[in-house]
Amino acid sequence: MTATPHAISSRDNPLLKRLRLLAHDSTAYRKLGQVWLEGDHLCRALLARGQRPVTAVFTESFWVQAPHDLRDAADHVVTVPDGLMAGISGLESPAGVGFVWALPEAASVQAGVATVVLDRLQDAGNVGSILRSAGAFGFHQVVALKGTAALWSPKVVRAGMGAHFGLRLVESLSPDDVEVLGVPLIVTSSHRGHWLHEARLPWPCAWVLGHEGQGVSTALEELAAHAVRIAQPGGEESLNVAAAAAICLHASGAQQGTSGQSAGRQTL
Repeated sequence: MTATPHAISSRDNPLLKRLRLLAHDSTAYRKLGQVWLEGDHLCRALLARGQRPVTAVFTESFWVQAPHDLRDAADHVVTVPDGLMAGISGLESPAGVGFVWALPEAASVQAGVATVVLDRLQDAGNVGSILRSAGAFGFHQVVALKGTAALWSPKVVRAGMGAHFGLRLVESLSPDDVEVLGVPLIVTSSHRGHWLHEARLPWPCAWVLGHEGQGVSTALEELAAHAVRIAQPGGEESLNVAAAAAICLHASGAQQGTSGQSAGRQTL
């Protein structure tokens, strides 16, 4: 049964103040324990994972035409004037719906599973894109070292396009914490290691993706079991880290279950 919405008309309402903070402060989720999901795509991605928001927020104009699955998504439903939603929104074109979702308790590192390690990546778009690739290619755990963009920040969440809800995310780690993964670490390099397209990749493994300018830290390179490089016949100096991640993670995912079927490939 659809909850009766509560109409909010004041920009000083405590809920709207909270939403503005969640929508614009990259680390507010850590203090408040909630995340703001704006737009139909993110809201539906949450529902598709069997999750339920704490609060559903609709603009007055969208509420009258909102589909029932969104109307029925939360026990607490509010409507706000379109102008107030624009004051909350972090988007150029404010959406008609948004969810407030309570973050689960912070996860610990799970050993023995396919993982992506983010080493001080600072661009939110890159981080979100890598989360999408991780989920697409079978890497269900992502661990972020200190200095990496906040994984649940508004910009990363938008760039992740819903991938967050299917991943085990662990933040604020040190290089020493990576050792507990218990799987081979693989780093990418522009000048050394096996060619990716020729290599037999271990599974499960942990791909280490480094800072956009500085690359992987020395501490993690020393922990790595393997280094690989991506052939670039076009002659570019380097690839964007999100593009490199997609190539590497796809290569790992594509090799799952193919042991003994790829003659001529080099074993790491």
